[in-house]
Amino acid sequence: MKVPIKAVELFRTKDMYGDGFVEIVIWKVPAPVPPSEHPYKYRLAYVVKGKRIVGYDNERGKGDHRHRGGREKPDRFVSPQQLITDFMADVKGAGK
Repeated sequence: MKVPIKAVELFRTKDMYGDGFVEIVIWKVPAPVPPSEHPYKYRLAYVVKGKRIVGYDNERGKGDHRHRGGREKPDRFVSPQQLITDFMADVKGAGK
């Protein structure tokens, strides 16, 4: 009997930031989430008073994208480390 390979959680954090919180969750998955071509599934969010201010995620059918200011834009995934760096830069910029 073949046991299916499951997603492995690589990183999870939820911390207070400014007037809200930052939550980051990244998994390594056995196969890419189409149309993404990398083996990661992720969601990163900066939430203030119940409203998502900045968000990065990849979902089936949409691929890698980011949310900011009520708009959604495609994003280019490089690595988990770069993803977090880019996200935090947007979070810091959102306060301006």
